[in-house]
Amino acid sequence: MMPESAMDIVRCPSCEGAGWYADDESDESLTCDWCGGVGYVYRDLEGVDHRIPPADYDRLTPTLERLETERLRELGYSGNAKKPWEQDIRKGTHGGVNPYESE
Repeated sequence: MMPESAMDIVRCPSCEGAGWYADDESDESLTCDWCGGVGYVYRDLEGVDHRIPPADYDRLTPTLERLETERLRELGYSGNAKKPWEQDIRKGTHGGVNPYESE
């Protein structure tokens, strides 16, 4: 393995940063084998991915948290909770009606 200074930290190509995946047969959530549940891997200069060793987690925590925040923002997470009637998935349902709005 190359020195870690020659490696980048990238989103796991197997789980796309989630750290888990749903088994197709059982629909059970399973830890990603590729990244070990971290969601990110080391990528060396030759483009080969390597699992991040647990001994590196403490040192990498700020970087991993930044990368995870970026991933969540891409998914639309703003960091603020939305009221049920503000959630797109509830539009057109009973939960999507603002109970404080006069009719």
